[in-house]
Amino acid sequence: MGPKDPEVRALRARLGAHASWANTLDPASRTAKARAAAAGRFERQAREKHPTATDEQIARVADHLKRAHYAALGLKSAAKRAKNRAA
Repeated sequence: MGPKDPEVRALRARLGAHASWANTLDPASRTAKARAAAAGRFERQAREKHPTATDEQIARVADHLKRAHYAALGLKSAAKRAKNRAA
């Protein structure tokens, strides 16, 4: 089992992630900038699709864009897992 072995890499990554989060007392503040950037991206997409919409409508569309994005990621992940099981 060498250092490039996927299992070893996964264990090292998990170790690093847990050690990093153990040093973080306020996880929300640590991820706030990334969450704001993602929300801004979905809002920009909503405004591009519907330039005359109200702020309430934009918020609703942005929420659905975000949900669609994560549903697409889930679908890709499920397909990858199925492919790996078949291999």
